[in-house]
Amino acid sequence: MSYAFNNDREYDIIAIGRACIDLNANEYNRPMEETMTFTKYVGGSPANITIGSSKLGLKTGFIGKIPDDQHGNFIKKYMSEAGIDTSNIVVDKEGHKVGLTFTEIKSPEECSILMYREEVADLYLHPDEVSEAYIKQAKVLLVSGTALAKSPSREAVIKAVGLARKNDVTVVFELDYRPYTWKSKEETAIYYSLIAEQSDIVIGTRDEYDMMENLENGNNQETIQNLFKHRPELIVIKHGVDGSYAYEKSGAEYRGQAYKSKVLKTFGAGDSYASAFLYALLNGKDIETALKFGSASAAIVVSKHSSSDAMPSLDEIEQLIAVRA
Repeated sequence: MSYAFNNDREYDIIAIGRACIDLNANEYNRPMEETMTFTKYVGGSPANITIGSSKLGLKTGFIGKIPDDQHGNFIKKYMSEAGIDTSNIVVDKEGHKVGLTFTEIKSPEECSILMYREEVADLYLHPDEVSEAYIKQAKVLLVSGTALAKSPSREAVIKAVGLARKNDVTVVFELDYRPYTWKSKEETAIYYSLIAEQSDIVIGTRDEYDMMENLENGNNQETIQNLFKHRPELIVIKHGVDGSYAYEKSGAEYRGQAYKSKVLKTFGAGDSYASAFLYALLNGKDIETALKFGSASAAIVVSKHSSSDAMPSLDEIEQLIAVRA
């Protein structure tokens, strides 16, 4: 079965949340202590998803806050050149800086990220900087979990979700859990649950759902049982190399296989998965096909150096699916 959207809208996806800078290690198979050079990219889960969606041909927009400096200029220019509407990206005037993510590529199996998230501009997006007139132009409002970590960004996201609900905009919640800036597991579980229960589609890894439920080893059936008591109609739970599962409120279940690739690093997979999965749904493809699109896109991005720059084209995704069919 395919998923229905309100198609009488100008934008396919408008995302809200963080846009920051990724500094990816150029030296592979080395710990970060020994890494001397990095390459700069735009990063941040909602920014990456929007970039990936735009590259696939969706019409996208972004709501966020960037610093009033060279990094902010770089982010806005990159996103604009990627075809994303940046009219609702606010420039911070209070001296807050960009979020920085350094990546370490020790081996394909052992990668890590080091985030600098103190007093970053994206967490200072205020509720009064979120426009109802803009959100109501979207088929989908994409929300990611990191934006809930701190006020006033937290309230800005809650407001955006409320405006989406009011204007019949599908809310997609990409869990995107990062421990940085969260004060406790209990706080994380409260705000993740609050947004998940108001969303139409929820996407995340099994570990992220465990964080939302404040559990050690949760299981998919209990997760969907709890969430389907609320608004969600479609829940996607990713299990890494074991593939991903999609569950509809109607009771239908689907499994998507993971595609093997020559893995360079592990980060970026979730963002590329979400962008291609949503592209497929928005283009009327069934959920089973959307799972294939998500998995293929993730497999392509983990084989490349960046996240945002590596987002695949439609041809690349379709070719990988055809080869592995």
